[in-house]
Amino acid sequence: MNAARIAYRPVGMVLGAAGGMLAGALFKRVWKAVGNADDAPNATDRDRGWTEVLVAATLQGAIFAAVKAAVDRGGATAVHRLTGSWPD
Repeated sequence: MNAARIAYRPVGMVLGAAGGMLAGALFKRVWKAVGNADDAPNATDRDRGWTEVLVAATLQGAIFAAVKAAVDRGGATAVHRLTGSWPD
């Protein structure tokens, strides 16, 4: 195991938690702007239609995936700068 991978593990864990919180907050703001309600629907919400539930889930997944990719890439880049090796 290389030094970059070892250095990235704790960084990745912290960034992952922070990224999850950021993605959740970002999704809430986006949903307030595009949704018909303040809160996004749950899949089992009886008062919400299929379209609204599926759009919310798709949007949430896209935001979480984009934030995760950005955070992972930023963390890997930072570790590369510090160690000179890319964390595989």
